[in-house]
Amino acid sequence: MASARPPALRTTWCARCGAYLSVAPGARSVRCALCHAVTRVERRPHGLHHAAVGFIKGLINAFTSPQALPPSSSTLPAASYPRVRGCKKRALLVGISYAGTRYELRGAVNDANCMGYLLRERFGFPADCILVLTQEDRDPSRVPTRENLMRALQWLVDGATAGDSLVFHFSGHGVQKLDNNGDEADGYDEALCPVDFEDPRGGVILDDDINATIVRPLGRGVKLHAIVDTCHSGTILDLPFLCRLSRTGYWQWENQQTRFSSEQKCTSGGLAISISGCGDSQTSQDTTAFTGSTSTGAMTYSFIKAVESEPGTTYGRLLTAMRATIRDNGGEFGIPGPIGTFFRRVITFSCAQEPQLCASETFDIYRKPFLL
Repeated sequence: MASARPPALRTTWCARCGAYLSVAPGARSVRCALCHAVTRVERRPHGLHHAAVGFIKGLINAFTSPQALPPSSSTLPAASYPRVRGCKKRALLVGISYAGTRYELRGAVNDANCMGYLLRERFGFPADCILVLTQEDRDPSRVPTRENLMRALQWLVDGATAGDSLVFHFSGHGVQKLDNNGDEADGYDEALCPVDFEDPRGGVILDDDINATIVRPLGRGVKLHAIVDTCHSGTILDLPFLCRLSRTGYWQWENQQTRFSSEQKCTSGGLAISISGCGDSQTSQDTTAFTGSTSTGAMTYSFIKAVESEPGTTYGRLLTAMRATIRDNGGEFGIPGPIGTFFRRVITFSCAQEPQLCASETFDIYRKPFLL
């Protein structure tokens, strides 16, 4: 009689040293044999059940989808949005404070303003090709509701041609939702939270919607960078490849595609890259630890500091520098001396965020220069 086949082991990366770990079936965490750190393992739905649900929902959608309708007013750019025909560099910057709610953020609008300055002064983006959405704007079409944000995302990619460089920056809240169509490797969709995300007339924006709006339309020669400072933002663009980078410098691209997303998540020949505030299972911080007074998003601050500190950097060095800044709690603004060293080590190994890099195609992260 043939012996029973042992259950297949899953693998993951150590959150501290980056070592490759085997995970026993059903385990929710695993301890590294090298550094003894405990790494959380995301729970995934049973493979066959998850695949079956996704397949059935796909069939239902295929036979019940309504006929395509002409674009509604909500999908057309607002009259007040910049006219960017012929502009080779354009950007959409979103900073949501959620003022007056229990979710209020103090640094999000600062992040959008700082990013705008960086794009203009360092990368030559024309001021009249940058669209900013904030809750404080008096123009109703520039308040980051779900409808306005989807309209603005469409504005970002509309009419883009070879040689165009597009930037999407978002600073606000992000959440995870249970995946219902089988296209997520971890079983969860990531989502952005517009200002009206709790309003029945609004809602969150799933990574599926973001991918369909600004990734798939990218034609050959068009480049998009998404810089997303939210919780659970690791794969917020649903790009095919996630870069695993250890603290020892070892890196490897990990394919995030499933059998239901192998083709539909790709660009139309262009290049899409996302730099996000943390992994899908992590949270991002809004803090004054880096500047000593002004609130900022930890990821946005670390990104700007890395770019300013090393012009012409590569993607690998950029990501490493960002992680080091967050790990050191803002460098010179952190707690000094041995106590500060111990404090930063504890924070790093328990709850600190780790910026992530995803792309529509693989490349050598230490050779490809970072250019916007």
